[in-house]
Amino acid sequence: MSVTPDRPEAACLIIADISGYTSYLAGVELDHAQDILADLTDAVVRALRPAFRLAKLEGDAAFVYAVTDTVDGSALQDTVERCYFAFRRRLRDIGQASLCDCNACTYIPRLDLKFVIHHGVIARQRMAGREELVGREVIVVHRLLKNSVHETLGPDAYALYTDACIRAMGIEDPAVVGLVEHRETYDVVGEVVGWVRDLEAAWRAEESRASFKVEPAQTALSLRYELPAPPAIAWEWLTSPIRRPKWQAGVIEVQEAPTAGRRGVGTTNHCVHGRDAIVEEIQAWQPPELLTIRMQMPIPDTPKFTMSSFLEPTADGASTEVSVRIMRPHNAKERSVLEGLAPMLKTAYEASVGPLQAALRVEMAARAAAAAELPPEPDVPVGAGRNVREPIRAGAGPVDSDEARSS
Repeated sequence: MSVTPDRPEAACLIIADISGYTSYLAGVELDHAQDILADLTDAVVRALRPAFRLAKLEGDAAFVYAVTDTVDGSALQDTVERCYFAFRRRLRDIGQASLCDCNACTYIPRLDLKFVIHHGVIARQRMAGREELVGREVIVVHRLLKNSVHETLGPDAYALYTDACIRAMGIEDPAVVGLVEHRETYDVVGEVVGWVRDLEAAWRAEESRASFKVEPAQTALSLRYELPAPPAIAWEWLTSPIRRPKWQAGVIEVQEAPTAGRRGVGTTNHCVHGRDAIVEEIQAWQPPELLTIRMQMPIPDTPKFTMSSFLEPTADGASTEVSVRIMRPHNAKERSVLEGLAPMLKTAYEASVGPLQAALRVEMAARAAAAAELPPEPDVPVGAGRNVREPIRAGAGPVDSDEARSS
């Protein structure tokens, strides 16, 4: 076995663990249970990519990482919560798609998902053509899976960020962004300070939140373009205050004022153009699918305009179709102003799309080159879609339809 140690690197480490699976497995039919686990694991890994690389599948957990010295705190929290939302939606879809009344399908709601997120120095080693992460911080993140968060704080579904990760995220006061302190002590590792987000509460808020977007019938001006990157990466370039000046025509700086320390609904951006600035207020934030802003242009007597951007993956998932809709104002005067500004707005977009596409090509080429230097990621099992139409018996395959009807 050849082992080639790599140089130490700072990395963000995440373990997404499907909780309740061991007890679930003890009382259900194995064939459907394994298929459900494969389906859910695939949904989790898909939601974490491409921001994170899969290091290993560990039973009912996925261990992923991203090599980085610093972490965009808002983006990381969005990624974790987006993954949890995808898991919950997939769990719901599996239950709704199945007509099977076996225990494996009936007990699906007993499953949940928790995350531990850490940041620290690791080394990557190649072992027999595979990549292994080693180092103290790898031990720390795995030890954190065994914790007392549920017993101490209550939630079954949660994200536990270590203090080291919080520092890398640049969050000065975690309580301000709704995180709750939690401490664990382990042999060898010692005390680990962490901060917890209740993901069940985040899911309830997501489900109850109205999706404010510009509908086709409300649209006065629309634009469409394609970006050469999957939606998660396109979203980052479209919304990051650091990245926007690199491609957006005339923008020198984006000054961000997030709500409660985190980018999202209520965040105000000042897009600085020389002495002037366009003021944007985020009204809908559903990464990486929907962004709605209300913007005030630095032109006298100009009303605020509402604009929604919709991101959809192309058929192969490698690119993103972006649709932009600007809402038709309610009164004639404002509609007249928008009509007068329309040529300028279109010109500004056309001047920005080209540089954005070029920047994304460079980004994707760099990612491809980096990936080519590494062993392939582990295979992820793919479920059968969980559209079960035939009942099964415990320990048996599908029951014959005629037998099922006669029993």
